[in-house]
Amino acid sequence: MTKPVHDMNRPRSLAAFRRAEQLLPGGVNSPARAFGAVGGIPLFIERGEGASLIDIDGNRYLDYIGSWGPLILGHAHPRVVQSLQRAIAKGTSFGAPTEAENDLAEQIIGAVASIEKVRLVNSGTEATMSAIRLARGFTGREVIVKFAGNYHGHVDSLLVSAGSAAATLGVPSSPGVTAGTTRDTMVLAYNDVIGLENAFRTTGERIAGVIFEPIVGNMGVVRPTEAFCLALQRLTRQHGALLICDEVMTGFRVAYGGAQQLLNISADLTTLGKIVGGGLPVGAYGGRADIMDCVLPAGEVFQAGTLSGNPLATAAGSAMLDELLENPPYEQLDRLGTRLEAGLHQVAEAAGVPHTIARVGSMMTLFFHAETVTDWEIASRCDTSGYGRYFWGMIERGIYLPCSQFEALFISAAHTEADIDRTIEAAGEALKEVGNRE
Repeated sequence: MTKPVHDMNRPRSLAAFRRAEQLLPGGVNSPARAFGAVGGIPLFIERGEGASLIDIDGNRYLDYIGSWGPLILGHAHPRVVQSLQRAIAKGTSFGAPTEAENDLAEQIIGAVASIEKVRLVNSGTEATMSAIRLARGFTGREVIVKFAGNYHGHVDSLLVSAGSAAATLGVPSSPGVTAGTTRDTMVLAYNDVIGLENAFRTTGERIAGVIFEPIVGNMGVVRPTEAFCLALQRLTRQHGALLICDEVMTGFRVAYGGAQQLLNISADLTTLGKIVGGGLPVGAYGGRADIMDCVLPAGEVFQAGTLSGNPLATAAGSAMLDELLENPPYEQLDRLGTRLEAGLHQVAEAAGVPHTIARVGSMMTLFFHAETVTDWEIASRCDTSGYGRYFWGMIERGIYLPCSQFEALFISAAHTEADIDRTIEAAGEALKEVGNRE
């Protein structure tokens, strides 16, 4: 169905993966690195340089993943590297407070208008897990509302799938997650204002919070409607629930103040990750001071982490945010995104491939489906087989795209117009091959 990776150009990746299969479940340390959705063997990477990845066989690729979003400045940016070098010379972990934690916290609070206090953690999953615990602790309620197609990390209570009704309490979507763990999670359709209103009408007094991706990146890029954003804010405030904005992917990526700045919305709690660690493992959650002061030791809601605020992660994150503030790349990224979007549309049309393109700034998805994607039901109709063939066609032309139809691609400030034009040319050839197979 798809072109395998184990050809003569990548024998070392093949050997490394065969070894990894004996050591790691599925040969990877995260499913996002496996190529299960497109077939074949994943590439093993040796290094990154600017906008490029180089695999262990010496093949170079234009990278449109950027470690799934955080490398907005490209790989091995000098400012981030130098900050890390200075930090590592002083030690890697202390288990005690450092001024660097204060520095990064101030940068985050200064950037995101809705955050008055913040707690640093070690991953996006840890941030969302902590935020929903805090929402329940602050409100004294049980139910958390999430939306089908939104991913908030591998938190047990959020690994749920929707039932047959428009609004249903979640059932586990992974073995090992108990029904009891997910019984207080309600799954709704994204962008469905009526469904959201119905949920609050019937269950409003039990809803502790609503967690959502303000710009979805985990069913492909999906932007919320203005009516949906207004309903989220109105209904949570009206019923005393908390609005939790998951900006692990969008924070500092779509704007310096995140998606909330772009969409003019204000959350009670915000989760962050990716960029605020400059590519190192990190996460954060923050919000109103009265809510955050419920977290131990100021309050009683428990959350802890030995490596939280790690000096390497804070050094890299502060350097990244300093660079974004002093030399904002957002206009440049939007220009490159506009150029790529227009070019992909043109070559997909010429190849006769049914498609639609969704883009917000430097995040983009080419959907292999002609209908505009507004929720998971529509996204799930995409031609994933066609996307798999397109993915391998691009790999063979030196372009590294997400290994799933349902992930966003990311442009970095290290990409150039020439890179974009090369990508469009490669896409035209790869899509023509896909169209000829239809």
